[in-house]
Amino acid sequence: MQHVLVLNASYEPLNVCSVRRAHVLVHKGRAELVEQLERPLRSASGAFPWPHVIRLLEYVRVPKAVQRKISRRALFARDEFRCQYCGSSGKLTLDHVVPRSRGGDSIWENVVTSCAPCNLRKGNRLLEEVRMHLRRQPRPPTPALFVTLAAPTVPETWRPYLTAFA
Repeated sequence: MQHVLVLNASYEPLNVCSVRRAHVLVHKGRAELVEQLERPLRSASGAFPWPHVIRLLEYVRVPKAVQRKISRRALFARDEFRCQYCGSSGKLTLDHVVPRSRGGDSIWENVVTSCAPCNLRKGNRLLEEVRMHLRRQPRPPTPALFVTLAAPTVPETWRPYLTAFA
């Protein structure tokens, strides 16, 4: 199945959709073609441009309060598949910076990728108690990360739109 990158009116990446959905949005005047493939999209009655990147004509407000749920796949991708304590890439798990037993929430700012040895060493203690440090502060991932996770492969023509908001 072919995927189409959907941009907000501000060119911020929102999501990916099917070619059919993208064509309908363009045909109904809700979106415009930004990039198209060389080959046409054929139907019984004619040929149309094959959408590859579309931009919505009206801005869609994405509330900050509605954050995407944490998944291991998204967390590991956000942290570049590296332990946020030692930098290794073996036997990755997720770790709560402030342990749940100490009142820590399962939010993007409190969950990091950790290798099994570092996670075991930290246990249910705070970083100061075990003299461990984060390589970088955890933060919610960018919308571009979810776009790259939703598409099996990210075409080269999408990269300028994804890196601008990374």
